[in-house]
Amino acid sequence: MEDVTRPDPRQQSAAALSAAFAGAVDLSAVKARAEAARQAPAPPAPGGGAGAPARGSFVVDVTEATFQQEVVERSMQVPVVVDLWATWCGPCKQLSPVLERLAEQGGGAWVLAKIDVDANPRIAQLFQVRSVPTVMAIAGGQPIDGFAGALPEPQVRDWIKALLDALRDQMPGIRAAEQAASGAAEPAEQPEDPRFVAAEEALERGDLAAAEAAYQRILDAEPGNEEARAALAQVRFEARAAAADPSAVARADANPDDVDAQLAAADAEIAGQRVEQAFQRLVAAVKRTSGDERNRVRQHLVDLFELFPADDQRVIAARRNLASALF
Repeated sequence: MEDVTRPDPRQQSAAALSAAFAGAVDLSAVKARAEAARQAPAPPAPGGGAGAPARGSFVVDVTEATFQQEVVERSMQVPVVVDLWATWCGPCKQLSPVLERLAEQGGGAWVLAKIDVDANPRIAQLFQVRSVPTVMAIAGGQPIDGFAGALPEPQVRDWIKALLDALRDQMPGIRAAEQAASGAAEPAEQPEDPRFVAAEEALERGDLAAAEAAYQRILDAEPGNEEARAALAQVRFEARAAAADPSAVARADANPDDVDAQLAAADAEIAGQRVEQAFQRLVAAVKRTSGDERNRVRQHLVDLFELFPADDQRVIAARRNLASALF
């Protein structure tokens, strides 16, 4: 059996789908049936046979008999994401493992409740499930958001992040779980590298020359040590910034062909948090110069890039502009 043909559910916004479900899901009716069902032994959970793979503590198979405890009551502490699926549904086999993996990674900030719609038709009816997979988020016993169809993992991850961000202040259990998971994930403290300790002590003394020499020794021994490379770039910049002339920018603007003035002005602009202006100044200087002077300006600009993360958008744009100026 295949999913009934309908417009691609991935084109529906989560908000629109949630609005369609809001008010239609009578959780009180489910609650009443669950109370009665709990008086009798609960049937085996779907897929929970002897050969089923073990799941973590944040993924649970739910039936009508366990809906009250596993979904309604749990949703008073943290969001419960309900995965409505079927054994015959191909897209469900793509989405369910993604949800299970993300639930385990969430460390209890949210719980995944899996419901087989064929084994639990009354729950499917209450959620007005028209196709599977359908995913609904429950918080405080009420459906608040959802989507239909097997979305790609990045979109599912973004949806869950937005859900947690929206509920974190209202549901303290989210923050508590995140803090507990963060603490449990902290790696054992590594012994400090004495070479870096010596460089940092020199910085604390204000001895920039000694710190620069210490980081340079690390790079001489380990040319690929990115931590030392970034620290060396920072120390060299701090030394230049400390000796910077406050009038450097005005002097450079008045003398565009003075390479030394352009380099000093760029340092002053970086120190003043005018990063894009500094990059634009040096790219323009690259265009105006040639030979050794061009190499000086280019190297100075590349050194300034080292002060920022590689994915900084200002650095990415300036690298692109530099390449255009050079070639």
